[in-house]
Amino acid sequence: MALDILIAGGGIGGLTAALALQRDGHRVTVCEATAELKPLGVGINLLPHAVAVLDGLGLMPALQAMAVPTSALIFANRHGQTIYEDRRGLAGGYSHPQFSVHRGELQLMLWRVAVERLGAEHVLSGWRTTGARTEGDGVVVHGTDANGAPVERRADLLIAADGIHSAIRRQFHPDEGAPRWNGMMMWRGTSLAKPFLDGRTMVQAGHRRAKFVVYPIAPPGPDGLQLINWICDRRLREDGLGGGLTAPGREDWNKPGSIADLLPTFGGWRFPWLDVPGVIASATQLLEWPMVDRDPLPRWRHGRITLLGDAAHPMYPIGSNGATQAIVDAEAIARALREERRVETALDSYEAERRPMCARIVELNRQEGLDYILDMVEERAPDGFDRLEDVIDPAEVDAFVKRYKAAAGHRQTALADTPAGASAASAP
Repeated sequence: MALDILIAGGGIGGLTAALALQRDGHRVTVCEATAELKPLGVGINLLPHAVAVLDGLGLMPALQAMAVPTSALIFANRHGQTIYEDRRGLAGGYSHPQFSVHRGELQLMLWRVAVERLGAEHVLSGWRTTGARTEGDGVVVHGTDANGAPVERRADLLIAADGIHSAIRRQFHPDEGAPRWNGMMMWRGTSLAKPFLDGRTMVQAGHRRAKFVVYPIAPPGPDGLQLINWICDRRLREDGLGGGLTAPGREDWNKPGSIADLLPTFGGWRFPWLDVPGVIASATQLLEWPMVDRDPLPRWRHGRITLLGDAAHPMYPIGSNGATQAIVDAEAIARALREERRVETALDSYEAERRPMCARIVELNRQEGLDYILDMVEERAPDGFDRLEDVIDPAEVDAFVKRYKAAAGHRQTALADTPAGASAASAP
């Protein structure tokens, strides 16, 4: 049965859901609050199970042209010594690559494809969703247009993919309050630099008080330089672990950051393969965000209204799960609507599949997720090590990584060409 479906939010999750549902024959309209989309933001990682969804929508050629196939994720201490190398994508035995890509460029690509497939009249910008109500067997969605005038649309189903500040989530949970902050501030930047390591590796270095994450998000240009994404995490409050603090006001989100705030902490982090302060100093853009999430909800569905992506399960950006889980949500809701004739039953099936897993990821990320490896080594060897085996059992690290990846939905289909494992680096 073809449905009239409205999606609030034209981000990565909302647009992927629109394409998946249109593929299945539904009539889909996307309403995005931003009046004019621009390639804003910095880098993200798409895990193989999310790439598989996009491949199923015919988007693999576009992804391959714009993204970097991540070969490995390396965990390192603040001296640049390798603690663990986890092979990713095809090299790690997965069915699909893992891609590192510029978030804004990916969103614009999905938007263009949605316009082509849904029709421009069904991909609306400057249309902000403010609320919704059930009416008979459908939904009436309220909003404002680009001029601020009130508007409304009717649909058989509303999917709220309107982000961590979702108006639809707030309608059903008015007392939830602001997102929860863990005391960590993130400075996210991009720089043009010579490729490091193999030009396809993601690195997370440091510990829970200060962490540096870096990975390339575009192929090298004719000048040999590569656009790399980097993140400096610096803990401002020690009493926020586990999300115990109220987030700073929204006016303090996504604002320009200052290099001067970073160099006192990261100015001496020079690795054999990367000059961290040099990368920071050459930033082409630098934005500042608090690391926030929200408590998992007891339910997502209210009548023929449900949540998707950050509106449903905002989580710390640990383990490359944000955009990935939104994309997996999109495929799950499309599949549920294929398999169940009754809309409410389909939405319940979607929620039963996705809500427990995403709640578990939120919980694991509040415990620092895979980054806990960094803390274990920092506590035991703050000055570095000659042999990793003298600090921690590599098998302990390997088991920890595999438990997290299983909980987050990683599915390896074959043996990696090089076994994942822990390896020590020489002291600098």
